[in-house]
Amino acid sequence: MKLLPVYNISQFQEAETSKHLYCNRFKEHLRTHPFIEKPHRHDFHLLVIFTKGSGTHVVDFNTFEISAGSVFVLQPGHMHHWDLSKDIDGYILFHSKEFYNIHFRHKQINDYPFYFSTYNTPKLILNKKQIQVISSFFETILTEYTSKALFGEHAVLNLLDLIYIELSRHYITPTQLQIKRSHTILRSFEVLLEQFYKHEKKPSFYASNLNITLKHLNRICKETLQKTATIVITDRIILEAKRMLLTPDLSVNEIANHLGYEDYSYFSRLFKQKTNQTPSEFRRLDF
Repeated sequence: MKLLPVYNISQFQEAETSKHLYCNRFKEHLRTHPFIEKPHRHDFHLLVIFTKGSGTHVVDFNTFEISAGSVFVLQPGHMHHWDLSKDIDGYILFHSKEFYNIHFRHKQINDYPFYFSTYNTPKLILNKKQIQVISSFFETILTEYTSKALFGEHAVLNLLDLIYIELSRHYITPTQLQIKRSHTILRSFEVLLEQFYKHEKKPSFYASNLNITLKHLNRICKETLQKTATIVITDRIILEAKRMLLTPDLSVNEIANHLGYEDYSYFSRLFKQKTNQTPSEFRRLDF
């Protein structure tokens, strides 16, 4: 079954360097890897800041405008592609989750607000002063990344952490920084959902595996996402269906079976109910 490409960091390396890290100026990155303008996914965290140019960035079928100061933080698995002006520039960095988490053992990459939930917006906007601060960190990272100096990866990791700290301050207000137990449960729910959504559609399955009641799970979903657990599960299935519909050699029936639906007509009705389009109509859209 041929699906959208899922890239790993080694596919962006021109020399034998770290398999956990990649950094470049965006203009140079685009010159050497033009295939990123087509829909794709990746198995690493992506951080990009645009300092010049314009365009659009489509992330899981949500379109975001690009301008100087636009920052995007993507999690592994997100499907995305770009439509960029010729004068586009900025900085781009990839890193694996393990690269960060092993170094900072007292915290995890998902502690940062933009990575905490897959429902969080992947975009924020910086003003000119904020762009200068973040750009200076990126310039130093590039120097460390290309020089192969002693403790270079340690320097990069600490600079990356400073970037994430700075971005978090602009992403949410200080009162929102408090991590509640419900947020931790939501994150665990999302991890379980990613693992089982093709085969387990009932919210009671997830509540049981989280050792909480279904009522508690629904309350957490409504408080944090304004959705029931059932809608969260269905939304994840529909998102994957949309991703798979971009692959022309897969029939709708094959996609339905892959997502755990033996009844093709039921799957089509569910898709139309959520998107106001049949799978075939959605497939004809220009992405």
